[in-house]
Amino acid sequence: MSQKNLAGWIKGILLGFAAFGIIFCVCAVYFGIIPLFGRDIIYDEACMFTPWMVFLLITAVPCYIFLVMGWKIAVNIENDRSFSTENASYLKKMAYLALGDTIFFFLGNIVLLFLGMSHPGMLLGSLVIDFLGVSVSVGCAALSHLVQKASEIQAENELTI
Repeated sequence: MSQKNLAGWIKGILLGFAAFGIIFCVCAVYFGIIPLFGRDIIYDEACMFTPWMVFLLITAVPCYIFLVMGWKIAVNIENDRSFSTENASYLKKMAYLALGDTIFFFLGNIVLLFLGMSHPGMLLGSLVIDFLGVSVSVGCAALSHLVQKASEIQAENELTI
């Protein structure tokens, strides 16, 4: 697979995630489609549902920053700079962003539970999302380390004749 082809696939996947997130946010805020389903999950009470929707919209912001950094990595791959310190830096920032959003999501769930705006089952269910967030963070950190090492080896090889 060529680098342009790989970058195209990465960009397509990132656009798919972005589109899904926008559809979710627009449906949640403007059309009330998500609220129709969510009210059954969160006790049928608006006082519990609205804070959850605001909370989910706030946690979406770091996800879009994550997607923008992924797009920049795809552009670098397309331009034949796969193993660069810039990509390693983006991956490291993405790892911190994913971990920070996961911690915020976990603590937000606990706060909503203690305020009586959530159900313990929602906290248990959200642990799956927390696990996925930590997994993404560890994966990005590992890739950052590997890309950094590959960048150093590549720079070393360019200096040898």
